[in-house]
Amino acid sequence: MNEKEKLLLSYIEENPFMTQQELSERSGISRSAVAGYISNLVKQGKILGRAYVMPNKNGITCIGGANIDRKMRLEDTLIPETSNPAKTEQTSGGVARNIAENLGRLGREANLITVVGEDTEGSWLLQQTKSFADVSASHRRMNESTGAYSAILDERGEMMFALADMSIYESVDIGFIEKRWGMISSSEMVLLDTNFPEEVLIYIIRRCQSEGIPLTVIPVSAPKVKKLPSSLEGVTWFICNKGEAEMYLDMKIETEGDYFKAAKELTLRGAERAVITRGDQGLIYYTTYKEATAILPPRVEVEDVTGAGDALVAGILFGYLKGSDTDGACRIGVICSSITLQSRYTVAPTLNTSKLQQEFSLYY
Repeated sequence: MNEKEKLLLSYIEENPFMTQQELSERSGISRSAVAGYISNLVKQGKILGRAYVMPNKNGITCIGGANIDRKMRLEDTLIPETSNPAKTEQTSGGVARNIAENLGRLGREANLITVVGEDTEGSWLLQQTKSFADVSASHRRMNESTGAYSAILDERGEMMFALADMSIYESVDIGFIEKRWGMISSSEMVLLDTNFPEEVLIYIIRRCQSEGIPLTVIPVSAPKVKKLPSSLEGVTWFICNKGEAEMYLDMKIETEGDYFKAAKELTLRGAERAVITRGDQGLIYYTTYKEATAILPPRVEVEDVTGAGDALVAGILFGYLKGSDTDGACRIGVICSSITLQSRYTVAPTLNTSKLQQEFSLYY
């Protein structure tokens, strides 16, 4: 919004029934110019048509990837250069999509903005997701293949390596985001992963900053973290793992002190709250309010690590928007991650508020 649009919006918030002539007289802006600014505010989703109805906050909008996840789990120790017995499974995936489904399972209203192919996989993904999140703002691309992620897991369920075909996301441009800004601007929180092109990520971050929209950024992977700007001003939560933090900050993290140093550096770059995950050692966080703590996870039998980080993020946002402080939100996230680790699915079908409360009271 420009300054005149902000001024008019402030008057409308005071009295949604003001006429355009009254707005013109009060603001000193011509009647024709007021009409143009009002039209822009409607397009931006700041007001909703006649009587200038102010939009309600519309859940958490997750922007980014929705993929087909294919996982092959070894039945025994890997023997190089030969065929190894394994079990194969296909599930719905993608960081933004997974987080949206996790939030839906926790009872939070979620929206998903993504692109999939005009193929069988794309149809299946959206069908699987729409029970948990609003997918109406997502788009199907002709002549593009739905994103695919293939992981090789060892016999314990730990990821050995993974391959990703995400070329479809390169087709996303700023215009695609602008057309959906009404939904984005009316969100309680925006969740952004780094699957889309660099210029799109920067546009979303800067526009959320200028409009005061709470924003959570998830880097997705070490290579993709390099798409992010050096300034994290406007980012409410920045949640990453060790490798992503090392790549973004160009530093080595070896000791617990290094974790806190890195998290502090993320806040110095503008993030309000920084979380760095540490695998089976839980996470550490640091905030601009000088809060800093390490949280250890409960010891559980790991079935599959895929999706645990996405559940962590969903749990953190669930707790934060429920009114939990930083520590409480992070502990909720750790429990959601723990529940997912015990499932063979990328998003645990057992995850719900009842299960969360039960596990949280057991461990914390």
